[in-house]
Amino acid sequence: MSNLNVKPFDRLGRTLADLRISVTDRCNFRCTYCMPKEIFNRDYKFLERTALLSFEEITRLAGIFTSLGARKVRLTGGEPLLRAGLEKLVGMLAEVPGVSDLTLTSNGVLLPRKARALADAGLDRVTVSLDSLSDEVFSAMNDVGAKVSDVLAGIEAAADAGLTPIKVNMVVQRGINDHSIVEMADHFRGSGHILRFIEYMDVGVTNGWRLDDVTPAHEIINTVNDVFPIEPLEPNYRGEVAKRWRYADGQGELGVIASVTQPFCGDCTRARLSADGKLYTCLFAVFGTDLREAVRSGVSDEELRRQIGSVWSERVDQYSELRSGETVGIGQKVEMSYIGG
Repeated sequence: MSNLNVKPFDRLGRTLADLRISVTDRCNFRCTYCMPKEIFNRDYKFLERTALLSFEEITRLAGIFTSLGARKVRLTGGEPLLRAGLEKLVGMLAEVPGVSDLTLTSNGVLLPRKARALADAGLDRVTVSLDSLSDEVFSAMNDVGAKVSDVLAGIEAAADAGLTPIKVNMVVQRGINDHSIVEMADHFRGSGHILRFIEYMDVGVTNGWRLDDVTPAHEIINTVNDVFPIEPLEPNYRGEVAKRWRYADGQGELGVIASVTQPFCGDCTRARLSADGKLYTCLFAVFGTDLREAVRSGVSDEELRRQIGSVWSERVDQYSELRSGETVGIGQKVEMSYIGG
């Protein structure tokens, strides 16, 4: 490729540093805030296998993105561990020049079977979703009867395989699981894992999101601090989505992702590739750019690089900073289960 040292800036001066790749739109959970069963039922039309990017196509595109500056690659879904042979893709991506951090986000229940193979293939670490330590609350939220012990077993398997530091994501909904905040903090304090509280977000249009259902970051922080005193930490890097805090007694750290009440669009360096090869430049996007068609039509790497660089250079996304009654009502936003978190 030519001009490999030229990295594009978007129209707000943001570079491309992170690539999130969805490998499937399917999931074995039906979380009420992401894939509600009323919509994602047996009549729902998921992507056909032929529509999915192949491992070779994903790897080729990842190489294009790294040539444009991406260094961190995260595999998402749906539930990425449902994609057969995922460890093969991990091994391929681990060999892509420029990839310095290869990670995966999962609900964790398949990790006891998969963690060792993923680590051996070159995966660096994992993020696991867990919304409560109460089986009653957690089962109601995942809506398939999955137990807390299933996820904890996955976290343990990942730790045993060296996929650390493990981050544990908890989506906090007022009146649903906000009473679990302190219990979660207590459980993961001193574990070496990093608990991250996430404000319930208006991704997609199927989860019935309302602002009243959001537990704001400042409430989460105050709730933890009242029991376990915490102190702010500096970010690890520009564009880090979680505000970092450490326990005053040295028992580790936690994070809060507050895209609703404390937007961080100004430092966003993330691009998202859907399972069927569409490029999205915002988690709250309405439309994507079809890269699968370009890949399968036989265009050169240089042309793909120009196309992706052009999309990024025209990027102006800042949905969370502009969020209002009008933006919340947008009826075509892409679903989280399709684009990944």
